[in-house]
Amino acid sequence: MALKLYIVNDFFTNKRSSDITMFMKKILISACLLGEPVRYDGVSKPLVHPLIDELNERGRLVPFCPEVAGGLPTPRPPAEISGGDGRQVIGQAARVMTREADVSRAFVLGARAALDLALEQGITIALLKERSPSCGSSFIYDGSFSGTRIKGMGVTTALLRENGILVFSENDISCLEKRIKR
Repeated sequence: MALKLYIVNDFFTNKRSSDITMFMKKILISACLLGEPVRYDGVSKPLVHPLIDELNERGRLVPFCPEVAGGLPTPRPPAEISGGDGRQVIGQAARVMTREADVSRAFVLGARAALDLALEQGITIALLKERSPSCGSSFIYDGSFSGTRIKGMGVTTALLRENGILVFSENDISCLEKRIKR
């Protein structure tokens, strides 16, 4: 049986492409950015942007909350990484803590579930919520629960990046747009 080759116009560039999979590539997105009330405080942080609307309408966004996937409830106590960032949590040199408990295991399980989903669906790009101990890509909180931000990445971002998945935050939407318009 012969393989069918499809020619399509890419909706971002209007260039003709014979790679149907590139045209349909999905993007992993923090569920809270799409309006799902899954954050620790039980609310969402919807990202209002024409690119997000267009990608969502075309079925290219895959919403996911690693903390919920890791078994944590909504709402839940706030958590911060103590002793490093997501890379160190994966390597067991740092911990994700609430004021009462170590929740590192749930964060690592959620990160693994995010990676499994990305690999299963051929996802190579993620748009995740900045400052989250799971999803932060440039900044997280310092573990003191004082509101102090530090440079670093969350557990899910670290695991995705270790596996070659590009991670952007809602603050990098123009960089994401440039990347997917290539």
